[in-house]
Amino acid sequence: MSHKILEITEPTPVPPVEERGNIPDIRKAGLDPDFWYPLARSKDVKAGKAHAVTFAGDPIVLVRSKEAGLFAVEDRCAHRQVPLSVGVVEDGGIRCGYHGWKFDCTGSCTSVPYLDKCTLHPNSIRSYPCRERYGLIFVFPGDAAKAETVPFPEMPAAEDPKYKVRTLDRRIGCHYSFMHENLMDMNHQFLHRRLMGSIKTLFLGKREGPNWVEVDYSFYRKGGKQSLGEKVMIGRSGAAKEIKDKEAAEAEGKKTRDIMTIRTEYPYQTLKFWTAGSTTPALDLWNLYFPVDREQRINQTYGLMCIQRPPIPFLMDILWPAIIWFTNGIFNEDKWICELEQAAFDAQGEDWNHEIFPAIRSVRRVITDNGILIDPSWKGSKSSPEHVRARHEA
Repeated sequence: MSHKILEITEPTPVPPVEERGNIPDIRKAGLDPDFWYPLARSKDVKAGKAHAVTFAGDPIVLVRSKEAGLFAVEDRCAHRQVPLSVGVVEDGGIRCGYHGWKFDCTGSCTSVPYLDKCTLHPNSIRSYPCRERYGLIFVFPGDAAKAETVPFPEMPAAEDPKYKVRTLDRRIGCHYSFMHENLMDMNHQFLHRRLMGSIKTLFLGKREGPNWVEVDYSFYRKGGKQSLGEKVMIGRSGAAKEIKDKEAAEAEGKKTRDIMTIRTEYPYQTLKFWTAGSTTPALDLWNLYFPVDREQRINQTYGLMCIQRPPIPFLMDILWPAIIWFTNGIFNEDKWICELEQAAFDAQGEDWNHEIFPAIRSVRRVITDNGILIDPSWKGSKSSPEHVRARHEA
């Protein structure tokens, strides 16, 4: 029998973005998909291989082929919904590991081995705009028509040879808003007392707009020794006097230019640290936290930590292990405390926080005003293409 037409499921439609500004609880603020998000490291997607990721519960497969280059499509076969990430990359597309249906970089089904003469319905699964930069793979998971007009993240220090770059890659069991609050609020130095000693934080002021907030700090060490990793990163001395008078302290901080500026510009976050007398930041950090699950209770963090190289050649490379040890310690403590915050929210069922710090009140406004409401009807699932792939490879 001759088959002329094969009807294949249409691609999954782009979900509409809810009206902003009506989110009753910051922990129920979903991340707006209409931005460029790093979903994997470049080294994770090998030539001729597929790599499964998820964004807010939506399965996506990243493919690197010789013929079509890097591309991203839905991680499902339109036939039986099996993850394409367990299939085979060949001839500019990816072939499902079950019946061998093949899809190209646009999401079109181009081959069904046992129906060679059929005419295939185009665009049978969704494709995503995809770019590669800074050693990361960025995907635009929202409305593809907006991808060309939405600004792509710019991080000049990551491509400047004067800086050595560490790519941050961490999975954290909490809503992404906890991470924005954690980095923005430098009053939590007490958490890091074992690694940093006793630090006095000086809040120098903030600036803000509809989708951003920026805060300046200065710091003084009251006790304890500066770790080698911290000293290599920012070059500060191990001892500094405590200045109890607030106005004098702020004047001293501004005069010495020993200033940290943290900025949340939805949905990204940056941190820059200028040491005394410097005109370029000693530390330039760019971070993005995106939800893995549909309920947005697990976030994946990708970041670029750029540290200015000292005048002595190769010194940074020699001391790099000390920086890794120090920053891993800081990250682990932040992860631990943010996951405890998430556990408290889950137990209480709503946000009981009594927030008094102006910077955090502002970052909460930015997130709720620019986010979308998480769908409360979705009950969640413990099965995802990432889990399926892990079982397959095991």
